[in-house]
Amino acid sequence: MKTQSELIIQQLKKISTASIATCLFKKGLRNQYIQNVTPLKKLKSNMAGRAYTLRYIPAREDLNPIEVFKDQKHLQRVAVEECPENHVLVIDSRKDPRAASAGAILATRLMKKGAAGVVTDGGFRDSEEISNLPMPAYHQRPSAPTNLTLHQAIAINEPIGCGDVAVFPGDYIVGDNDGVMVIPQHLVDDVVSECRKMELFEKFVLEKVNQGTPIIGLYPLTSNDLRKEFEEWKK
Repeated sequence: MKTQSELIIQQLKKISTASIATCLFKKGLRNQYIQNVTPLKKLKSNMAGRAYTLRYIPAREDLNPIEVFKDQKHLQRVAVEECPENHVLVIDSRKDPRAASAGAILATRLMKKGAAGVVTDGGFRDSEEISNLPMPAYHQRPSAPTNLTLHQAIAINEPIGCGDVAVFPGDYIVGDNDGVMVIPQHLVDDVVSECRKMELFEKFVLEKVNQGTPIIGLYPLTSNDLRKEFEEWKK
C-alpha cells in the first residue's frame, strides 16, 4: 500500500508548475520558482518528490585538493548515497555554474537508488550523459570543471537556498518543462486539491476558447450563464 507521501507525489506528477505557481501566489507565496534552471532534456512527465538537500560553500584551495574524494565521509558522496528513494536531490551551488555540481557517475548512482531527480542552481558536467538517464535533472548550463574547483560540500539535509528559493528538507519539489517549483510540505495537501480543481476549470476554458468564446466573463469566470454551463460540463 502506498504511503500518503507517495500518493501526493503521484498526484503532483499530473499538475503543472504553472498551476502550482498560481496556487501558491494566491496563498501569498511569490518566490517558490527556482530561478534560471532548465531540464537537461525535454520531459515527457513531471519530476516530483521530497527535497533532500546538499549545500556548497566557496572552495578554499588548501581544503579541496583532489585527494579529498578519498574521504569516505566527503559530503557530496554521502549526499548521493543517503538521498532516499522518491526524493529529489536539491543542490545549493550559490547560482555559480563555473564548476560542476556533480557529473554523470553520481547522477547515475542517484538514478539507480530510485531518486526522483536532481536539481542544482549551478551546472553539471557530463551533461549529455546525464540527459540520457531516465531521471529528470535541472541545471543552469553545462560545466566541465570538477566541483572542487569552486565548491566545497559543507552540509546535507538542512535548509538551503537554490535559485533564490528557500528549500527545506521534506518540501515537495515539482518540475516540468517550464521549470521547478518548491511546495512547503505543510501546504501540499491544499495545493494538490486546489490545483486539480484549477486544471479542471482550465480544461473547460480551453474548450470554450477553441469554440470561439471570448475570454471576458469566462476567465476569470464572472458570467452566470458560463458558470452554470461549467457546472453542467463537470457532470
